[in-house]
Amino acid sequence: MIAPLFAGLVLFGLGEGLLVLSHLGATPWTVFAQGVARHGGISLGWATALISVVVLGAWWPLRERPGFGTLANLVVIAAVLDLTATTIPPPSAVYVRSLFVIAAVIAIGMGSALYLTTGLGPGPRDGLMTSLHRRLGISVVYIRVSLEVSVLAIGWFMGGTVGVGTAVFAATIGFSIGACLRGLEWILARST
Repeated sequence: MIAPLFAGLVLFGLGEGLLVLSHLGATPWTVFAQGVARHGGISLGWATALISVVVLGAWWPLRERPGFGTLANLVVIAAVLDLTATTIPPPSAVYVRSLFVIAAVIAIGMGSALYLTTGLGPGPRDGLMTSLHRRLGISVVYIRVSLEVSVLAIGWFMGGTVGVGTAVFAATIGFSIGACLRGLEWILARST
C-alpha cells in the first residue's frame, strides 16, 4: 500500500504544479496557498504545507485522527508541487498551457484514485471535510463547496491566480477521479 500511496501523492503534486504553471488558474486550495506565499514571502510548497498543518490543527477539536497517509500527503504533495513549479519552465503558447491544464486534471485524478484506495488516512482537507460532516450533520457536498469557495475567495483576494483553469478543474476533476477509480478497479480485477 505504500507504493500506491506515494505514487498517488507524487501525481497529485505534479498535477497541482502543472496547473500553476499553466497560468490559467489553480485549484481552490492552491489559489489560497499562492496568496499565503505571496504575503508570507515563502515558496508555494511551504505555503501549501503550512496550510495543511493549520488544517490538521482544526482536526483536534473534531477528534479526527491522522494516519500515515495524512502526514505523507502533507509532505509529498507540497514538495512535489514546489519542485514542479520551480523546475519546469512555464509555457508561453496558449495551446501548451491548455495541455498543462488537461494533464493536471488527469494527473490529479490518477493520483487521487491511487491515494484513496490505500486507506492510510485522509488528506488534511478531506479529513476536515468528513469531520465537519460527522459533527454538524451537514452534507459533505455543502461542506466541501463551502470550504472550496471560501479558500478560493480568500486566495483570490490575496493575489492567487483564478482563471479558466480553475473552472476547468472544478468542472472535470470529479469525472477524472471517477474514471481513474474505475480504471484502477478494472486493472486490479484483471490481475487477480
